[in-house]
Amino acid sequence: ATPSLGERDTSPEGFEWVVGDAADDNVFAFLRFDGFGSPLLAVSNFSPVVRHDYRLGVPDTFAAWTEVLNTDAARYGGSDVVGTDPVKTESVPWHGRSSSVRMTLPPLATVWLRPA
Repeated sequence: ATPSLGERDTSPEGFEWVVGDAADDNVFAFLRFDGFGSPLLAVSNFSPVVRHDYRLGVPDTFAAWTEVLNTDAARYGGSDVVGTDPVKTESVPWHGRSSSVRMTLPPLATVWLRPA
């Protein structure tokens, strides 16, 4: 179960844009929050290009993030560009946040991550 997907579905506190203006990269990302404020990071890459070391601003309260869904996984018919290790949070300001992560974005896919 992933309460952050729907628990605050009708509340503005349940959603925050991370990046919605990266048209040149064909990428957008947002955070969903459950009733306790636990986040889920959703990142979509609508480009056929793998994006390596793509930086996204994230809450600084978590040391790492783990993939929970990757639509590019082989079991979904994708090219299997998946992250097997947690993505570590870095003290590098990005997208208006004091911390960020660098991750590989698979082509034509969406990745969901939650705090590790």
